[in-house]
Amino acid sequence: MSVAGLKKQFYKASQLVSEKVGGAEGTKLDEDFKELERKVDVTSKAVSEVITKTSEYLQPNPASRAKLSMLNTVSKIRGQVKNPGYPQPEGLLGECMAKFGRELGEETNFGGALLDAGETMKRLAEVKDSLDIDVKQNFIDPLQSLCDKDLREIQHHLKKLEGRRLDYDYKKKRQGKIPDEEVRQALEKFDESKEVAETSMYNLLETDIEQVSQLSSLVEAQLDYHRQAVQVMEDLSQKLKERMAEATTRPKREYTPKPKPVYDYGDTDQSNGDFAYSSSAPSAAMAPSARAPGEETAHTRTHTPTHTPTPTPTRTHTHARPHTRTPTHAYTHAHPHTHTHTHARPHTRTPTHARPHTWKKHLCVSGS
Repeated sequence: MSVAGLKKQFYKASQLVSEKVGGAEGTKLDEDFKELERKVDVTSKAVSEVITKTSEYLQPNPASRAKLSMLNTVSKIRGQVKNPGYPQPEGLLGECMAKFGRELGEETNFGGALLDAGETMKRLAEVKDSLDIDVKQNFIDPLQSLCDKDLREIQHHLKKLEGRRLDYDYKKKRQGKIPDEEVRQALEKFDESKEVAETSMYNLLETDIEQVSQLSSLVEAQLDYHRQAVQVMEDLSQKLKERMAEATTRPKREYTPKPKPVYDYGDTDQSNGDFAYSSSAPSAAMAPSARAPGEETAHTRTHTPTHTPTPTPTRTHTHARPHTRTPTHAYTHAHPHTHTHTHARPHTRTPTHARPHTWKKHLCVSGS
């Protein structure tokens, strides 16, 4: 940058600081110019916001939009012409319906209806793709071009105008220290920039009929989409009505249960292991010899006293004194290891008179 350019940048910065901090007043622009600037600013914001919202309307899923934008960028870098399309929700719904319709089978009422609805949704997704392409070409792209070219050019002229205004105000306040020729040149450049900016803003606002035409293209594309969508959905509705009418006139099939299988529990060939099932009820008790090892329950015995007709010994006590008798009880336990235990339990008894006592042996057989 030349010395003159550095000096000009210094003048602009000094004037800007004096206005922002010191409260100095700069050259005022006329009201017509301010009104033009305000309308252009609103137009710029409107175009940017409409482009964003239109993209969201056509592609509501933000994750899919971001992925599609990345894929489009990669495609441009690689030089690919065909870009992947946006996954329409109608297409996803149609694929889901068609999948389960095929699994259920076309011969069923619900399966056939799902197949019809799935194909219709896929057609609707294709119509939506056509809407996306039409709106992008005839509405979004022209508005984006307006932002990238005309509005950007106007912003450039306004920025240049602001810089020349600061330069002129700085030199005007220091008139006498700065040659009059420089002040006059600064004023001429300021007026020139003001005229260029004003002309560009005026031309943009006067040709806004182009934006109206682009908006009309959007509406026409939507109308065409909805006409095709209505036609597609009417065809589906007619198919479903015909299917329902056919189902109501079709004779209803009665359900016939299958005969229950008969199981022969007496057949030893189909028994489980070594046990043969029988229809007769099992015996109430099992003999100890026929009991399998480990079948006995813990501490569960059935005592059956058996009186033997053998004569019992007779003892005569001639004196009254404590004596000890030892009856013998035979317990037979059904145990994996069968043993016969003879317990000698002393019993102490004090008879009050001398008389013979007869003791009988009791044989207790324990069983389960």
